[in-house]
Amino acid sequence: MDFLDFLEFKVTDVLDIFLVAVLLYYIYKLVRGSVAINIFIGIVIVWGFWKLTELLGMEMISSMVGAFMQVGLIALIIVFQQEIRKFLLMIGSTNFANKRNFIKHFKFLRQDGASVSVDVDAILSACKKMSSTKTGALIIIERNNSLDFVRSSGDKMYIEVNKPILESIFYKNSPLHDGAAVIENNYIVATRVILPVSNERNIPLRFGLRHRAAVGITEKTDALALVVSEETGNISYIKNGKFTDYGSIDELIGIIKDDLIE
Repeated sequence: MDFLDFLEFKVTDVLDIFLVAVLLYYIYKLVRGSVAINIFIGIVIVWGFWKLTELLGMEMISSMVGAFMQVGLIALIIVFQQEIRKFLLMIGSTNFANKRNFIKHFKFLRQDGASVSVDVDAILSACKKMSSTKTGALIIIERNNSLDFVRSSGDKMYIEVNKPILESIFYKNSPLHDGAAVIENNYIVATRVILPVSNERNIPLRFGLRHRAAVGITEKTDALALVVSEETGNISYIKNGKFTDYGSIDELIGIIKDDLIE
């Protein structure tokens, strides 16, 4: 029957659907948890409505919605500029060529019970100790996006993560305490790293350059940031350029572990 012809799938059709699903999955990951998620859902709904009207032969409404989608492309680029930057950075990341990290980009196919390679407990234990002594610290945990473009601004290092090392790095009289420490695969790979500072005006004035730097790097990449305030001793957790609320250190440990296996 002619009206069932569209049900005849070819290998290329299956590949096409798979690639679209992967693309939508990563776009959703980039905008999830931000205001842009509502815009993304709205775009998907409008696009689905457009294709439905085309399928039903409703030419007038189809042409109107189609024109809206085409003209709105420029506006979408402006709205999603941060997300587009992060997506392109993920595609062009040097880690993408690494076999082990390449597989990480397909985590949605993984089995339940995936383990976290980063010793989150040791990191938070160090942060808690530094918080009690009001020792300022800025710790960046790399995920999928490569941080090579900022790592090169600091001192290269390759030390397994542990509490004493982190405390010694950010000790007030240590020559390494300025800047950020970058963690990759449970190793501290760089210290004294200079990060891009966010120009976001919604950041409360009580937060200083450490917090703005943490917001800046998490706006541009999918990295996670922990900041210990030198003034108050408060520990801030920042993801996707936003501060994440938590009730206790144990709760924060769980949140970070969940974020690392997303």
